[in-house]
This record gives sequence, structure tokens and C-alpha cells, in this order.
Amino acid sequence: MSRSKKIPVEIEVDKLTNSIENSFTGELFNTVVSRLDKKTNFNIVEGEWVFDWKIELSKKENEVYQLTTENNPTIIHGLICLQDKRDHIFIKLVESSNFNKGRNKVYLGVAGNLFAWACKLAFERGYDGYVAFDSKTSLIEHYQNTLGARHFRGLRMYLDTQNAIILVNKYFNKQ
Repeated sequence: MSRSKKIPVEIEVDKLTNSIENSFTGELFNTVVSRLDKKTNFNIVEGEWVFDWKIELSKKENEVYQLTTENNPTIIHGLICLQDKRDHIFIKLVESSNFNKGRNKVYLGVAGNLFAWACKLAFERGYDGYVAFDSKTSLIEHYQNTLGARHFRGLRMYLDTQNAIILVNKYFNKQ
């Protein structure tokens, strides 16, 4: 049985917003997070993503969610792959769409929104908001400063109840 290589999270948390924000106009757009499966992944266009999300969708231990806006549910702004570890949620992968990356990104707040979603699920499932992920070494301090994430050991980081509440309230206005 082959073990899959662990890929550290390397998404930039550019800004914590209340939804997502157009980086050019400052206009805010309400977001929707919805679960994808093998039958509902038709908006994931191959070549527009670094990770092969169809492979992630094929693994039964994975839950893949898409971030869209209320006004345009066909355009995916970001994707997140989660695993339920029965006492916390583990973020396996998270990615912004190509148009939300780099210096000329169109929308801010995508990464924060996806991390907040993981925290929301961790509350809903009775895990007190606990979320863990493996960070790229160069981003450990970034996640500490932007999300309040705590460094556990090695590349492992986690969000505790207090910081999860902050994120969930920021994006979903409830615990």
C-alpha cells in the first residue's frame, strides 16, 4: 500500500474580510461554500488548478468544498480538501483559483474564508473548532500572524477554539 506524499499548505492569507473583496474596487461579495463530489465537480477546469482536485474527490476520506459567490455560483474562487479525524478537522489541501493568486489577484479573503469554513465544520461536528494543517516552513510565522494558528511541531499547525471563533464570526457571524 503506497502512502501519498503530504503536501504542506502554502496559500497566502492576504486579508481577513467578511466575505471576499474585489482587490481593485473594494466591493464585497457574499460567499457560499458547498461540498463537491464526483458528480458536481463540473466547474473544476483541468489546468486552472495546481492540484488535481478530481483525484482528491475520488478518495472517500476526503471532503472537497468550493467557494463561490451568491451572485455567481458557477465561478469557483477557491477549493479546500478536508479530512474528519474524529476529534478535529484536518486541512489536506487549500487553493485559490488562478485569478485570485499573485500581485494582480481579483479577490481578497479567499484563503481566510476557506480556513473559517474548516473551523465552522469543526464546531458543528463537536470538535470545539479545532483545525490542523501542515504548513510550508516559510509560512509558519505568516499563519501565526494572520490566523492566530499555533505551531505544534515540525510542519504541523493548528487553530484552537479561541482563534476558530474569531474566524467563524468574521466570515459566518456565528459560532
